[in-house]
Amino acid sequence: MINPFYTGNRMNQIFDVSGMSCSHCEQAVTRAIRRVDPQAEVRIDLPTGRVEVQSEQPHEAIARAIAEEGYEVAV
Repeated sequence: MINPFYTGNRMNQIFDVSGMSCSHCEQAVTRAIRRVDPQAEVRIDLPTGRVEVQSEQPHEAIARAIAEEGYEVAV
């Protein structure tokens, strides 16, 4: 699900991510996103797999970082 909308210079981006089941998964995804954008704000809802990110980085860069961490990102 792609749903970016602008808030200043940052976009609020929503990702549907499968394979996350615990706090370690949450931390791994957060670290992966912050490697792309150290200033990113990340909120993760484990039961739904919803990852909300506020970042200036493109959607594709964040999705790639999550996927490289081993999680599937719905397109």
